[in-house]
Amino acid sequence: MSNTVQAEPGEKLEFYDVVSHEHTVHGSTQIGFWLYLMSDCLIFATLFAIYGVLGANFAAGPAPADLFNLPLVAASTAALLLSSITYGFAMLDMNEGKQGGTLAWLGITGVLGALFLGFTLYEFAHLIHLGAVPQRSAFLSAFFVLVGTHALHVLFGIIWLVTLLAQIWLKGLIPANQIRVQCLSMFWHFLDVIWIGVFTVVYLMGMLR
Repeated sequence: MSNTVQAEPGEKLEFYDVVSHEHTVHGSTQIGFWLYLMSDCLIFATLFAIYGVLGANFAAGPAPADLFNLPLVAASTAALLLSSITYGFAMLDMNEGKQGGTLAWLGITGVLGALFLGFTLYEFAHLIHLGAVPQRSAFLSAFFVLVGTHALHVLFGIIWLVTLLAQIWLKGLIPANQIRVQCLSMFWHFLDVIWIGVFTVVYLMGMLR
């Protein structure tokens, strides 16, 4: 069956006027968020490249083996990775329409994210107390910028999560809130992937230098 549209005299029809098509609900939101994540990938790729170039320039100062507390970093890593699991449970409950379960799991995710952030801030404060400030060497400058940028993203994620909890509490699991939960899920898992790279490149490989 033809879907041809008749043009009025003097009217020019474009291709998208003639061919019927549908738009996915909130599809532009998801595409836009994927574009944002790709731009964030470029930012972190640049920071990893900078660390790769400057990470061995200690300026006769402390090296990673002198500064890093691997048990502390392992605990913070476990907290962040566990938060991805709890977020997955939140997604499962959301898909089943369980508002209470979704709120509970998102709340646990936020607590674990805050715990990770607390570990990171404690590490920064400890390093500064030891005199290992960003101005001390190129290694420390690159370290603070890379790890600090990731921590800043986690902070924004927690703020977004708290806002989303309020929206779900007030309006329920409406389609708009479900899309927001899905977008935050992509962002949160993205931060986990970035942190695995940080943990491997900065901490594990750094201890071998």
